[in-house]
Amino acid sequence: MKSLIALFAALGLCIAPAAAQTRDSAEPALWVVQDEDTTIFLFGSVHVLKPDTVWFDDDVKAAFDRSDEVMLEVVEPDPRVMQATVIKLAIDPDGPPLSQKLTAEARTKYQRAMNGVGIPWEAFEKFEPWMAALTLAVAPLAQLGYSDAVGVEKVVTRAAQAAGKPISGLETVEGQLGLFDTLPEDQQIAFLNATVDEMGGMEEEFTKLIADWSAGRPEALAALMNDSMEATPEIAQVLLFNRNANWAKQIKARMEKPGTVFIAVGAGHLAGAKSVQDQLKALGIKSQRIDMKWFEKAER
Repeated sequence: MKSLIALFAALGLCIAPAAAQTRDSAEPALWVVQDEDTTIFLFGSVHVLKPDTVWFDDDVKAAFDRSDEVMLEVVEPDPRVMQATVIKLAIDPDGPPLSQKLTAEARTKYQRAMNGVGIPWEAFEKFEPWMAALTLAVAPLAQLGYSDAVGVEKVVTRAAQAAGKPISGLETVEGQLGLFDTLPEDQQIAFLNATVDEMGGMEEEFTKLIADWSAGRPEALAALMNDSMEATPEIAQVLLFNRNANWAKQIKARMEKPGTVFIAVGAGHLAGAKSVQDQLKALGIKSQRIDMKWFEKAER
């Protein structure tokens, strides 16, 4: 289960975190898909960053400025809607208390982890294991200075709203969280136990993940996820490969309409085997990695 937290972060799920550690301008990877009258930019996002991270410039900003519309994994709903959705999916009213689903050793470690981030474990007794796991994955990062207010989705959303660009989602929040909810309970418990076990190395893990993202190294991001995908192939299939295939179909359908679109999805979806790019290739659509030189050439 090593690096399972990194896997969920790199997939960029709506309440999964990532981190940043540099004031230098990052150069994350960017791709383009084109035909005669349609251009779609593909950008790998992270959702929670430190305020001193610079990334919305150069080729990424040029791609955004050229675009007529923006697509994200999900359009963040009203907080009340989000809360209602989480309660609907994450609570197990008929099952035994969450702590009783764990072995004695795992229960002790879980309770200690919850107390360590200032969350009473008793408050999660009616929740399913996946919700406790995500809570533990997110909670420590705020203490380390990370914020969703400066994450990719929030920055892109504010910029799109200011520019009057329409924003749409590839998925709904309910559909995305439902991916966790439909995982078998033993896999949810494995996710929770792995999250607890990895909390001590969380900062180091995310620092590496974001270093690779900032440097535009999708192959390194893919390598970081390999252990998790090999150890939990069922989770990888549900949360990564199936979604990549579905998004590729949506992109293909969008190519039938003219215009320019900026799409931002979790960076892990644009890395490694069976990535969105691989799924597009299987549909007969070629993607190309680009940088600022591509835009300079296009303007000539």
